[in-house]
Amino acid sequence: MLKFSLDIRTTNPKEIRLTAQHTASNGSLFQQIKDHILHEIKLGHWREGDVIPTEQALSKQFNVSRMTVNRALRELTAEQILTRIQGSGTYVAQQKYKATLIQVKNIAEEIKNRGHFHRSELLCLERCKATEKQARQFEVNLNHLLFHSVIVHFENDVAIQIEDRWVNAEIAPEYMHQDFYTITPNEYLMKVAPLQGADYSIEACIAPANITEMLAMNPKEPCLVLNRVTKSMDRIASVATMWHPGMRYQFTGSFN
Repeated sequence: MLKFSLDIRTTNPKEIRLTAQHTASNGSLFQQIKDHILHEIKLGHWREGDVIPTEQALSKQFNVSRMTVNRALRELTAEQILTRIQGSGTYVAQQKYKATLIQVKNIAEEIKNRGHFHRSELLCLERCKATEKQARQFEVNLNHLLFHSVIVHFENDVAIQIEDRWVNAEIAPEYMHQDFYTITPNEYLMKVAPLQGADYSIEACIAPANITEMLAMNPKEPCLVLNRVTKSMDRIASVATMWHPGMRYQFTGSFN
């Protein structure tokens, strides 16, 4: 249909222009822009992290107002398809990998269930004596033997979790002898110390520099941090802190 609109850019009535656009309705226009962006992403022309054309460029390409383009971009941002950074541009958002909180699950299994490839890198594996704080956490005596591991988990070669775990040596005495390139700490602990219960908390915070570097994050990007205490045989089995890049990870859960 033929759509007329007033283009008012002056206080002089003689300079007020009446423009005509051979377009569909305004609602259809912004949807066309959304569909175009989604199509380009689906075809792989625009990949995760790629900058997309500016509002001005899209406005010119579709012969519409920037307001219409802005609406399309805002909706795609709300749907987590795009990420908008003030002063930088609009980017294809990175996929947010999911983890369930209803069950304590093996991250390698969750990644495999998504049809993706899991691998891990062991950064630290050591024996330590419990500090006063750790003795309170584990409900053990000061200097009680603990095992400590730090592992980076990758999904399709993208770092999605740093697992910093402390383990009660009496609960899992063979922890230090495991090959954590082929088995995850969670998988091993589930075998030797069946889960009795777990307490956890989640917070968003800016990570230390070493964490952001290992997760290939922007230093100003927030992390999702899961702190989890697991229990077995009426004792604290492990205390773990798991760091996740906030822009490409989310937690999910459901109750039946």
